[in-house]
Amino acid sequence: MAEAQEIYRQVLEIRPKHYDALHLLGVISYQTGNLLRAVELIGRAIELNPKNAAAYSNQGLALQGLKRPDEALDSYDRALKLEPDYAEACSNRGNALKDLKRLDEALDSYDRALALKPEFAEAHNNRGFALQELKRLEEALDSYDRALELKPDYAEACSNRGNALQALRRLDEALDSYDRALNLNPDDAEAYYNRGLALQALSRLDEALDSYDRAIKLKPDYVEAYSNRGLVLKELKRLNEALDSYDRALKLKPDFADGHLNMSLCRLLMGEFARGWEGFEWRWKSAQIERQLGEKRNFTQPLWLGAESLQGKTILLHSDQGLGDALQFCRYAKLVSDLGGRVIMEVPEPLTVLLRNLAGVAQLVGKGSALPSFDYHCPLLSLPLAFRTELNTVPSFNSYIASNPGKVTNWRAKLGERTKPRIGLVWSGSAMHKNDRNRSIPLGTIVERLPGQFQYVSMQKEVSDADRETLISRSDILHFGEQLIDFTDTAALCELMDVIVSVDTSVAHLAGAMGRPVWILLPFIPDWRWLLDREDSVWYPSARLYRQEKIGDWAGVIERVRTELLRQL
Repeated sequence: MAEAQEIYRQVLEIRPKHYDALHLLGVISYQTGNLLRAVELIGRAIELNPKNAAAYSNQGLALQGLKRPDEALDSYDRALKLEPDYAEACSNRGNALKDLKRLDEALDSYDRALALKPEFAEAHNNRGFALQELKRLEEALDSYDRALELKPDYAEACSNRGNALQALRRLDEALDSYDRALNLNPDDAEAYYNRGLALQALSRLDEALDSYDRAIKLKPDYVEAYSNRGLVLKELKRLNEALDSYDRALKLKPDFADGHLNMSLCRLLMGEFARGWEGFEWRWKSAQIERQLGEKRNFTQPLWLGAESLQGKTILLHSDQGLGDALQFCRYAKLVSDLGGRVIMEVPEPLTVLLRNLAGVAQLVGKGSALPSFDYHCPLLSLPLAFRTELNTVPSFNSYIASNPGKVTNWRAKLGERTKPRIGLVWSGSAMHKNDRNRSIPLGTIVERLPGQFQYVSMQKEVSDADRETLISRSDILHFGEQLIDFTDTAALCELMDVIVSVDTSVAHLAGAMGRPVWILLPFIPDWRWLLDREDSVWYPSARLYRQEKIGDWAGVIERVRTELLRQL
């Protein structure tokens, strides 16, 4: 290539307007990564001969490499105007449209390329990527498989296939695809990174760490790999190493929101609240939070974080994450009201009836309903920052949510005569929760270890098929399912239990907020709010925490619960 490059340079010294020399030297510049030079040289060639479709297509490649997809699209369109059956230009046009997030149009371009050239492996691979972005995962998988039928040594398609399988939660198959990709291309940092994600999801943490390390060795500025490496180290309880890994990511990219967020959650877990709350505000710029919750709410009214006086003002406190978060942080409403502000609180619709008498709230609004006028706003999870909450200043109330007496009476009748101590059971949360694999427990794993001299009451509304089979086989567990209409029903059941035994879900927060005895079963590394190595909760005085002593060991946790039930009740 260097020899050809020198020949073309010599030609241009003699004939500065030699079309082929300009065009081909531009192509070599593109191939060697000198993209600006490529655009300039190919552009000069096009001025000499504006009728060559290949020149426009190659110019498009260089522009796309410079992240100028609009201009690249124009170049591909010019190429196709000259040569409508140019399959490569159709496929590359699809890539430009994909970069512009015009995915349906990109798909049309790939389909057009494949109509012209059905055995075009690269177009099948690119089509798969667009389908994956459109969440049409099974179709994406078919496209990757077709690309690999045509080109078995296509490492990129293997890696992309792994990504589709991972999105489908077919993790072992995804690993096989990544391994195949890496056998074909051992220098693919991205394949190592995605392999690390799959291993992390399978809780094969040491292997995940090794994959991230390999990715970083190949690509020393791999910001995302450093950040996810930190997450693995955190799960291994190597917290200072995790902080160091996040710090490396942020030195490479100081505005990397996910890195700031991950670091803040680690600091909060360690009880470093001041720095933790500050870093937690990066959640608004985090891609991972946006994927979970959608775009940030934009209000014309200013954000209140404790600086301005609220005397004579109205403030909107709005729920910005899950039901459990809303139940935990709605406690701050009274503190805000005590500052002289009139508090409007917006919460998820399932909580509106439960929280309608919450202290400090002048008006409660269900999320999605029209909002009244207000002067300031503050997300619920930003209130600890606004109040500069430290471990020793957590507003920890014995109870701040009450049950409905009428509902309690109704549920007392449904439960019937009390002949044994009643234990409420909550064993799983939403399968959509990012950490559900660590926090939820199969019901069978729990009940086979619990003593038989108690009456157990399922406080789950929805159950999996496997758990339903367990419920059918256990007549000593009362299950009401769809009779739990809303959280006021769950609150009434909490009132009637001697103890609620729960994994980390909204019901655990509800029981704690009501001041009911709740024993919370926690994984080896819990959510930040439960902190580390303590049996009590700074947020809920009535809670007792039962932690895994090693990763995945629910049997040991449940055995300790069994011992305590027999000792206390």
